[in-house]
Parts: sequence; structure tokens; C-alpha cells
Amino acid sequence: MTHGTSGTVTLVGGGPGGWDLLTIRGLRALEAADVILTDHLGPADQVEEFLDTSGKELIDVSKLPYGRQVAQERINGLLVEHALAGRNVARLKGGDPYVFGRGYEELQACAAAGLTCSVVPGVTSAVSVPAAAGVPVTQRGVTHAFTVVSGHLPPGHPSSLVDWPALARVGGTIVVIMGVRNAHAICGELLAAGLGGGTPAAVIQEGETAAQRAFFTSLSELPDVMERERVASPAVYVIGEVAGLAHA
Repeated sequence: MTHGTSGTVTLVGGGPGGWDLLTIRGLRALEAADVILTDHLGPADQVEEFLDTSGKELIDVSKLPYGRQVAQERINGLLVEHALAGRNVARLKGGDPYVFGRGYEELQACAAAGLTCSVVPGVTSAVSVPAAAGVPVTQRGVTHAFTVVSGHLPPGHPSSLVDWPALARVGGTIVVIMGVRNAHAICGELLAAGLGGGTPAAVIQEGETAAQRAFFTSLSELPDVMERERVASPAVYVIGEVAGLAHA
């Protein structure tokens, strides 16, 4: 389907897993789209099951952890190309487009091409996945703050922007996403900076899906538990007193 003028681009936050965690606004954007670019996270694998895709073009632009990667420049180019051809484009992303989702880069690419681009917020895995395992990231009388941090780069990496020792001192809850491979280095850095080894910790793999697994332990034991249980991406781990509440 094409239009006489440029189409639009909508960045849709798909949430952490199940299709029913997609917002109503997000669903409407997908229904109105001529082209849908999907990730491998969130409800992407359920699009054809729950959405009438007749007349729609589905394009898989997944970035698999340590696997096949579609370059961000290529994704930006597809968004612009299809919208300039008069199509309405939906970019279905896992979680929220702006929480480690590179959504703002896609919005910038569209703006540079003179295209209208809107953003539909999504339920981020940083808070919903812990909740699915019974872990609140905040709790009255326990913690009034939480920090969400990407663990895709280990402490000490020249490109890392995370001050891990500061996180160990600031208190509150630490939520790490994309940190499976670097769990030993991250936990070791937090311990070295003074965070107690007995601090409760939890890791949740494939949260909000039928394959969800959760393990509860301590900071010092977390990397070994993850290794022993063969925890794989996508997974979120939580460090702080709230991680112990589910089993208190």
C-alpha cells in the first residue's frame, strides 16, 4: 500500500514479552502500519498470531546477543526508505524504545529526512521482569531509589560509561539488563567497591514469557548461580534488599 505523500514512522514499545503487555496505542499503530520492522524481544514472535498482517510487510531487523546483527544504520535506512515511499511504518521494539533501545537514534534519522516520527512508550523489562518474579524495585521502608544500568560492557572497558564503584556506594536497588556475559566482572567490581557479599540478588531469565525462570541468591553467589543454571539472554538481575523480599 502506498500513499501520495510521505508516510509516517511510529516507534512502538512492545513490552517485555507477552502480547497482552503491548499498550492499546501501540496495537493501533501496528494495525495502521503498512510495514512493521520487528526485533527479537517483546511480542515480535507473536505478531502474525495476534495481528491481521494481510497487506503488511514484516521485516525482521533483530540484533541477537553475540549473534546476527542488523546494523543500526541499515534499520534507520529502512525506516526512512519505506516512509519516503509513502508507507506508514511501525518499528516494534522490545520493552520501551528509549530504555537502551536506540529509539532516539531512529527518531533522529527520521527527523533528518523530514519525516514525522512518534513514540509509543512501552513497559520496560527493567521493572516489569523483576515484578513478574515477585521483586519490587522499590518498597516503602526498604529503598526509595533504583538504578537501571546496561551491563553489555564490563567494568573497566574503555567505552563503558558506568561508574560501578559509585553504584556500590549510592544505595538502593541496582537493576542490570544485558549483563549475563559480564556478571562475574560486574559483581566483582561491586564487591570490590564495598557492596556487601550478602546483599540479596535475583536473576530472571525470559521474564513475562512462558519460559520464565528466576533464581534468588546473594551478590557474591550470583555469578556462580547464573553459570550453574545456564542463565542466558535475555535476563535481568536485581541487586539490593528488595531482591530478598519475595522469600522473606
